[in-house]
Amino acid sequence: MDWGMENRLLSLFKEDGRCFFMPIDHGYFLGPTRCLERPAETIKPLMPYADALFVTRGVLRAAIEPSFNKPIILRISGGTSVVGDNLANEIITTTIEEAIRLNAAAVGVSVFVGSEYEKETLRNLTQTVNECERYGIPVMAVTAVGKELAKRDSRYLSLACRIAAELGAKVVKTYWCDEGFDKVVAGCPVPVVMAGGPKCETEREVFEFVYDGLQKGSVGLNLGRNVWQHPRPVAIMKALHAVVHGGAAPAKAEEIFNSEK
Repeated sequence: MDWGMENRLLSLFKEDGRCFFMPIDHGYFLGPTRCLERPAETIKPLMPYADALFVTRGVLRAAIEPSFNKPIILRISGGTSVVGDNLANEIITTTIEEAIRLNAAAVGVSVFVGSEYEKETLRNLTQTVNECERYGIPVMAVTAVGKELAKRDSRYLSLACRIAAELGAKVVKTYWCDEGFDKVVAGCPVPVVMAGGPKCETEREVFEFVYDGLQKGSVGLNLGRNVWQHPRPVAIMKALHAVVHGGAAPAKAEEIFNSEK
């Protein structure tokens, strides 16, 4: 592996091989979603416990100080909105030259396997990988499902993750599923990072799915709304950090959360 590529990948993962990415890219299709109206204020108390920030170029330039010292994963696909006809109809919104100018450690691209725009989004991924390989920039593929939440089963996720890896993604972000997640991870030859998905009803529910996914082979988290939309975001962030990097079981994580809230 090229030195620059390896160096950037290593910046995203801690010495234990795990990661906790903080995504605040939701505005690219949701607009000013709750608690991200002022992203800089939202993330300031959370970033000491995160390993990298997943963000668009617009928010990075407008809201994040250049002195920010965590790796940046730059969201470079988009072009659709939640009120449009089809979230899968994405384009590449940001050039690799922009990613280099912004000192990104990696870039993120969504793929919508099984959708009407499957080929187009897989083309977005392959073209991005082709360009990024020339400059040593890792690509994180996001196995998006749009509004079709029923697709989040192990068979579908295994398919989507493997295709993303086959096309050159260095990391795959996907959803946890309660049955067969170990098979999803085992079938993907690159690191799998869990997405947060919809808001969970209880803190324990979050801790349990995260712990389960890590036990089944995921290397970490890319989780946002279940943290920054929570009434006690710092407490839940600390608890999740203990699960990811400290191996804390759900009961211990709940104990940490209750002591911090």
